[in-house]
Amino acid sequence: MKKNVIVSLADSNYFDLLNELIDSIKQFSESSSTAICILDAGLNENQKKILSSKVDEIKNAEWDIKVSSIKVRGKEWLKSQVSRAFLPNYFPNYEKYLWIDCDAWVNDWNTIELYFKACENNKLGITQTLGPGYKIMSKVSWLFGKVAIIKSQNFKHAVSSKIGLDKARKLAFAPHINIGVFSLEKNSTCWDLWQNNLKTTLKSGRIFGSEGLAINMSVYIDNVETEFLPLNCNWIASNLLPKFDEKNQTFVEPYLPNTKIGIMHLAAGIWQNNKDMRLDKSVKININTLENKSITKSLRFGH
Repeated sequence: MKKNVIVSLADSNYFDLLNELIDSIKQFSESSSTAICILDAGLNENQKKILSSKVDEIKNAEWDIKVSSIKVRGKEWLKSQVSRAFLPNYFPNYEKYLWIDCDAWVNDWNTIELYFKACENNKLGITQTLGPGYKIMSKVSWLFGKVAIIKSQNFKHAVSSKIGLDKARKLAFAPHINIGVFSLEKNSTCWDLWQNNLKTTLKSGRIFGSEGLAINMSVYIDNVETEFLPLNCNWIASNLLPKFDEKNQTFVEPYLPNTKIGIMHLAAGIWQNNKDMRLDKSVKININTLENKSITKSLRFGH
């Protein structure tokens, strides 16, 4: 019986990315002892047939928290913003859960092992979107040259979600946590805290990003014990492009010591001529090699 599971979700539009994520996992022989489970948010029958030979379980994603039908009509993929907080309910037969967004892929199995290690002893294994060279998510405007007006991703969403100004202020300068890759044990107390916070954020806030705000609340307000992993464990390429190690044929961090990217995450898209690499396989961009040579390359798995 497999004890650890990797879970993802997709609709029919993101099937190719999901399929590539699965292939990136299964390229490693070590993956044979780890289950792969999929939440279906609008896959077609042929796509599910293809996946069924590759994964352990496929289940329909549900609205685990009641959400206004006006907000979700025709947007089944938004179930990912709710269902990932309820993974043990969908797949109860595992001890450790690792969620990976379908627009990410695995480049180094050591990172998978690190996530499963990170969530031991009731901890949340996750990364922050903060590090050398990463885009600064907060913005500052100056009023009369003296008063700083600060806008942050966490604060803006917290205010719109009406969680209370005191809580919003606590989140204002906290390094944003990306929920696209995380690990938790089945019996972690974080699940209940996260679900309760999610119920709060969904009442008044927009659906997209609510689960991210809720996990930030769980960490920075409820003080969930967290194992923060290095950036290469969830490398968000839209924040900072990697470099390519031609000798070893792999993507690496652009700064010394040029650590190998563990999980490449194409969150927010990689755009070229108004085309998103996530939806268009032909999109390629210029990136630098370790020898500072510019090459044209896709950041998708196997392309």
